[in-house]
Amino acid sequence: MTVHRPHHPARTHSRRRRTALYAASLLCCSALLATLPGGASAAPVPAPAPGPAAVVFADEFDGPAGSAVDGSKWQLETGDNVNNHERQYYTGGNSNAALDGQGNLVITARKENPGNYQCWYGTCEYTSARLNTAGKFSAAYGHVEARIKVPRGQGMWPAFWMLGDDFGNVGWPQSGEIDIMENVGFEPGTVHGTLHGPGYSGAEGIGAGYTLPDGAAFADDFHTFAVDWAPDSITWSVDGNVFQRRTPADLGGKEWVFNKPFFLILNLAVGGFWPGDPDGSTPFPSQLVIDYVRVTTNH
Repeated sequence: MTVHRPHHPARTHSRRRRTALYAASLLCCSALLATLPGGASAAPVPAPAPGPAAVVFADEFDGPAGSAVDGSKWQLETGDNVNNHERQYYTGGNSNAALDGQGNLVITARKENPGNYQCWYGTCEYTSARLNTAGKFSAAYGHVEARIKVPRGQGMWPAFWMLGDDFGNVGWPQSGEIDIMENVGFEPGTVHGTLHGPGYSGAEGIGAGYTLPDGAAFADDFHTFAVDWAPDSITWSVDGNVFQRRTPADLGGKEWVFNKPFFLILNLAVGGFWPGDPDGSTPFPSQLVIDYVRVTTNH
């Protein structure tokens, strides 16, 4: 999508995601998607053959209920997001992102504004949280995975994604963005995986969707979202089911910007161009529950 700088750290948006914001010297924007390009679905392909794996990043979110996330691994972004026209204000601390004492991180979107936060549209109506590992962890290649239970409801927009570690120097979309999982409330049974880069960002992102069988909704249970990432190749899966593989050949001659380190982002947006705004049927508070995040590599 577009890149934008919020009131606090920075943010961009790709097709429907946003960027991460760095603190002080590391500001990240986010790229969000607007809509999946037509005909983006890709035929299932075999997953890459596994090799000896080493865990290079893991957070199991163990700790007392109400605890903030591990600050050695994550930082919290604060501010609003005008580019995607999201309605929430991202807060710091443990107000909207906290451990539940049962091995999960819970990101909670609330219809409230105790801090009198100001958003692009006036006084903010909602609060939520967005976390990233910029300046703390990044990696090039490997198996990137999270087990997540998404919220349900019109206007909800959870995501698990990555941005190029050079975002602060080259900006978005030159930095590249890998959306591992995005869901919008009006598609309860479908998630999307997308690439954004120079010449194929925003609505022109390259991606595909995965839909659960038999009308099931992702909010009904936890699911495992992953990419297997190697030089010139990224493969997406849900619960081990591969649904898309992308290589430079899919870009029509445009630049492949994914052979370098990326950092991780987790967030729960409320409203925006892609999901639309919440309505009277949207439940609040709404929760994005993350069991774990793990990155393993064969290098």
